[in-house]
Amino acid sequence: TDAEVSTRKKTFAEVQTERLDQAERTVLIKCPSKLNEEKLLQYLSSHGDVKSHFFFENRGINALIEFSEKGSIASLQDAVGIPSASEHHVVPFKSRLFTFTLKNPVSQRGEEAPLHLSPQCHIPVKDLIEKLCLADSISSQMYILLDEHQLTEESIRLRFLACSLVRDFTCAYFPDSTVKPFGSSVNTFGKLGSDVDMFLDFGDTEKHATKMKKGPFEMEYQMKRLPSERLATQRILSVIGDCLDNFGPGCVNVQKILNARCPLVKFSHQPTGFQCDLSVSNSIAIRSSELLYIYGCLDSRVRALVFTIRCWARVHGLTNSAPGTWITNFSLTMMVMFFLQRRSPPIIPTLDQLKGLADEKDKHIIGGYDCSFVSDLRKIKPTKNTETLDELLSEFFEYFGNFDFRKNSINLRKGKEVNKPESSPLYIWNPFEQDLNISKNVNQPQLEKFIAMARESAWILQKEDKTQQMIDKEPWGLAALLIPFGKSNSSKMKNRMKGIGSETIRSLLDSLKLNNANSQQKAVGK
Repeated sequence: TDAEVSTRKKTFAEVQTERLDQAERTVLIKCPSKLNEEKLLQYLSSHGDVKSHFFFENRGINALIEFSEKGSIASLQDAVGIPSASEHHVVPFKSRLFTFTLKNPVSQRGEEAPLHLSPQCHIPVKDLIEKLCLADSISSQMYILLDEHQLTEESIRLRFLACSLVRDFTCAYFPDSTVKPFGSSVNTFGKLGSDVDMFLDFGDTEKHATKMKKGPFEMEYQMKRLPSERLATQRILSVIGDCLDNFGPGCVNVQKILNARCPLVKFSHQPTGFQCDLSVSNSIAIRSSELLYIYGCLDSRVRALVFTIRCWARVHGLTNSAPGTWITNFSLTMMVMFFLQRRSPPIIPTLDQLKGLADEKDKHIIGGYDCSFVSDLRKIKPTKNTETLDELLSEFFEYFGNFDFRKNSINLRKGKEVNKPESSPLYIWNPFEQDLNISKNVNQPQLEKFIAMARESAWILQKEDKTQQMIDKEPWGLAALLIPFGKSNSSKMKNRMKGIGSETIRSLLDSLKLNNANSQQKAVGK
């Protein structure tokens, strides 16, 4: 029942379905800067009940409007005019994106109440550091950081709306198709301002296959046959990419990257302000999103620690939005999960334990890999671990600052350090495709830089005299870790780098100096 669902934590699938349905009943309206909120809502209500709405800033003021009934949108669309083609000719595609203008703005000026605008990006690191200094413990600092960086309800809705607007195009060719977000938009670890990864799903082709098994005859569609699934994917994405490029209001910089390992279409969706990546359904990526969703829902410390470590890594130039030999956010997140599995008692269960709790409906075999794990959060026993985030942060740096990366790999299925199957500097088992290393891109200098930064951070947290620093108005706790470690620390660093190959020390210290200059700009820019 609905009441029962609302009191417990919803499953990943329930959340997805609910959000996709909500997005179908939603429109986006560009508004004038002097806007009478009441008049807009009054006008919209003539087409049906407005269930919820919010305003946000993106190249001017915008309103996201959710109707109670999908039919209200058709009624609104019937009443909406087509822009007059004075200097441009328009492509007559009728979407759910509208522009609202006041015919005689002067007479309606009045004293407009200022609108509440939902933030679409997080505050710069230097502002965050100021906020953190006012907290009373590292724990509260971490929750402040989480609160500043995590996706808001409004940002999540806009993400699902962006997918829903793309679906309006795919449905023209494939009426049963859906477009769903995956990755950081849905796994509870998304950061304000991050890109939207979306994929095109053609409904369950498997379900159709079983439909026809009964009865004395069989009937099936005649469909175009192609030599490989990859070619079909490339052709479909190519056409959808062209549609977005030619007809999609506000879809700009459309790039078709069809020869990638995973073919995709990249585009900028101006109405929502998102950078989007559209690919064709990748079941394993969905399972990873759901696994992280489960871990994120189990204990509030999980997300606080992940967001903190990712922000820390970004400030020190350990991660980078450009692809390269850096540790990725996904790898970093997996390292945090592994660390939490290794606590005593563990804070989150291993993937094998989650698989043990799975029932029939949780069974997923994808491309020969067993991707089954429990979906109902109630079946997972809460942890007995009571460590504070203060302790966990310090222990995380301690643990990875002294981890034997030469010999061991990180395995979330078992929650154990296991011998590396091959010689990559950092080996993190892909939780589902068990023969892949998700951190294969990371090279030795980058790993050693991570180790050095972890040791430095552990040391800063241990030697710290919080009270004195608060009196001196110096950044303390987490705030002290989010300031790039300066050149003055190079000599101290050398002492703590014992046991790290000397040939990379030089390149490491050079990259530190380089990064110092870069990371401040980057941290602020991100």
